[in-house]
Amino acid sequence: MKQDLISTALKEWDLLITALLEGRQAILLRKGGILESENQFELEHERFLFYPTFVHQDPKMVKPQFCDAIRREAAEPEMLTIRGYGEVAKIFEVPSRPKLEMQDDLHVWDAPLLDMRFAYRPEKPLYLVVIRAFVLEKAATIRNTLAYAGCKSWVPLVEGVDVSGAKLAMPEDGLQGIVERITDAFQA
Repeated sequence: MKQDLISTALKEWDLLITALLEGRQAILLRKGGILESENQFELEHERFLFYPTFVHQDPKMVKPQFCDAIRREAAEPEMLTIRGYGEVAKIFEVPSRPKLEMQDDLHVWDAPLLDMRFAYRPEKPLYLVVIRAFVLEKAATIRNTLAYAGCKSWVPLVEGVDVSGAKLAMPEDGLQGIVERITDAFQA
């Protein structure tokens, strides 16, 4: 079988990655890492591994029912497990806080995180990114090196991870239903 390798990873909270890979969530919120070309907004990478982070996960930023699922760490672990990857399905510019709040059942975040996202660089728009998540057939363990450390969204890995045989976390019709729902809500 031919290998399908991805060597770019997006850093994200482990809790959120778990929600994506369990098919309970299909969206990310972003202000950084967005490019504009021909009036189209896109992430710097359309396909990427999920790189779990632990230290900055904050129970105050997620709905109460998800707090117990946060794995608290004093430092980022020396070894990380890459369990899946994502592909951008659709990117929306969030038109307003009330319209985003209409999508409350689609994510784990609570009001303080949304407040923070809207307040950070308020002159820049907030984007909702619908992600097609895939669970790897075989998880990959990588060393969390200094080159991967720091506050950055994108991590170019030294070696690619084989994503051959990965399975969709959420059925395609469910994902398309989310895209249609957000399209309708944001255009209304």
